[in-house]
Amino acid sequence: MMRLRITRVKQVGLVLAGVMMAATLLIASAPARATADDDSGALYKSKCAMCHGQTAEKKFDAAKGDDDLMQIVLKGKQAEKPPNMPAFADRGITADQAKALVAFMKSQKH
Repeated sequence: MMRLRITRVKQVGLVLAGVMMAATLLIASAPARATADDDSGALYKSKCAMCHGQTAEKKFDAAKGDDDLMQIVLKGKQAEKPPNMPAFADRGITADQAKALVAFMKSQKH
């Protein structure tokens, strides 16, 4: 009986330790996510807002897939009439930044 209680106490202790570690990781990662959102917003304002508007209300099809939109950001797109979408990979935008920009722009549509 005593051995069963010690085993149960160890199990509860391990579960609590796991929960505490998970909570610590979630709390520690929250500022990093906020910084990434802030960075994508600042990047959008400096590179995109002049054509797409402050809230992505112009010339942006949020229904397109994320991968398609990322490729448009990186490689550009020929428009039916000027101005064309420039290739931002040539201007130093990385795939991760393009992904963040797409997510930011889609978040502005909701």
